[in-house]
Amino acid sequence: MTMDNSYGVRTDRLTKRFGRTMAVAELDLKVPQGAFYLLIGPNGSGKTTTFRMLLGLLRPDGGTLEVSGRTQHSGGALRANIGFVPEVHELAWSWIRVGDLIAYHAAYYPSWDAPYARRLMDLLDIRTGQRYGQLSKGQARRVQLLLALVHRPPVLLLDEPTDGLDPVARDAVQAVIADHVADTATTVIVATHLVYEMERFADHVGVLRAGRMIKQLTREALHAQLKRYTLDVPDNWRPSLEQLAPLTANGTPRERRWTVWGDETEVTQCLTAAGAAVRSVTSLSLDEAALALLSGKDQDA
Repeated sequence: MTMDNSYGVRTDRLTKRFGRTMAVAELDLKVPQGAFYLLIGPNGSGKTTTFRMLLGLLRPDGGTLEVSGRTQHSGGALRANIGFVPEVHELAWSWIRVGDLIAYHAAYYPSWDAPYARRLMDLLDIRTGQRYGQLSKGQARRVQLLLALVHRPPVLLLDEPTDGLDPVARDAVQAVIADHVADTATTVIVATHLVYEMERFADHVGVLRAGRMIKQLTREALHAQLKRYTLDVPDNWRPSLEQLAPLTANGTPRERRWTVWGDETEVTQCLTAAGAAVRSVTSLSLDEAALALLSGKDQDA
């Protein structure tokens, strides 16, 4: 893979197997510099495995990767450029107090922003006197977020960052993330199955299913190409429209609601020629679009 500075994160045919299970299959992930990228997929789709390879914690079985100009052969220098919030609460630090854990991490990062750390402690209500192992999942998640952000890395990998948070803490975390990306030049990948929580931030989207990339594109392209069509149709309507096979289809015998990928004008013309009256065409939210893509047939990425 040739280095390309226009990408903050890029992989080429990245592959990982666990025994006979293909966890990630020839993944071509392309995240532009400065993008806020949602990596969407259900549990078990390969999101966490992808992150662990990007961090250098898992060795790929095939393919290459590049994070902020560094490859999988860069070792610790690769991880130094990444802020990471893991999905699972790390228990290796259960004995240490939160304040000491923060100080320990600060010693390893020349770019550590101590005033920023103190501000995040207040915003996220982090209690430095508690032992890390005694924190709830939500409390630990806030500490992990602080550790990921405060050295202001060029790349952030956030794996289910709001998991385990109550509504008030979730709002606080989302506000911190929004402020951080506004103030700091960074490329962000958020792996999540709760799309609605991060929808307002996203400008790029990738959809993973069973370790394979179904679709990756800008948010604008997704809204332009994936639409829900409400149709009035005659009795016993059975169109032959292989080129417009809907990703999802429901409704009644006389009213259909199809989610279709394609140019709106062309899709409408095709449906009309097949005898349907197109009553309305609406764009989908990212949450709805992800569900349609995960439920429907594979699309060329």
